[in-house]
Amino acid sequence: MALILVTGASTGLGLAAAIELTADGHEVVVHARTPDRLAGDDAARWKGSVFGDLSDLEATRDVARQANEFGRFDAVIHNAGAIRSPDAVPVNIVAPYVLTALMRKPGRLIYLSSSMHHGGSVDLDRLVSVTATYSDTKLWVTALSQAVAHRWPDTTSHAVDPGWVPTRMGGASAPNDLREGHLTQTWLATDPDVVPATGGYWHHRRTQSPHPSATDVDFQNRLLAALARRTGIRLD
Repeated sequence: MALILVTGASTGLGLAAAIELTADGHEVVVHARTPDRLAGDDAARWKGSVFGDLSDLEATRDVARQANEFGRFDAVIHNAGAIRSPDAVPVNIVAPYVLTALMRKPGRLIYLSSSMHHGGSVDLDRLVSVTATYSDTKLWVTALSQAVAHRWPDTTSHAVDPGWVPTRMGGASAPNDLREGHLTQTWLATDPDVVPATGGYWHHRRTQSPHPSATDVDFQNRLLAALARRTGIRLD
């Protein structure tokens, strides 16, 4: 049995992953923006819950504080996402960075990326402007997952492209399978025999080649420095 945190778990892929993990016997802590988003029968499923708006830096700090009250997680799935500015940068890259830096190091980290990260920019000035796109943020979070894999030998770290799935974000006409969209995350969070053990970029439980900049150590270092300047928080 593993203790697992899933961010953005009130709907969509996050909720599906949380339900799957709970059904498999794991203890799941879910994150939502506000308590009312977890109202109803689902609330009784969970080990616990944490709340906060991940587009707000101080609220994200508080989510980390709440999460740490549960102790050290076996896995954290950074599922929460936003597709449009101005929320895309704080939710898709700043929040995963802050939570990674401030929470106790878990056994496993899984970050939600996208195939659209291949169109992302390495211009990190966009971190502090309104010009960053969804693709930019997904390139950056993929690079973050690689940086953590290199820096933290006792924590495995992966990025996942869940596909274009019919969630609220993806839209009803999205062509990919919703179930396949969350199974890679739950597998990476719990399976003892994942190969490669860390540093993978995955789509439907198969590794893919990420954007070359995501695996570039110089770019990873510049990204971490830019995130530290923006947040005032350093990643060990």
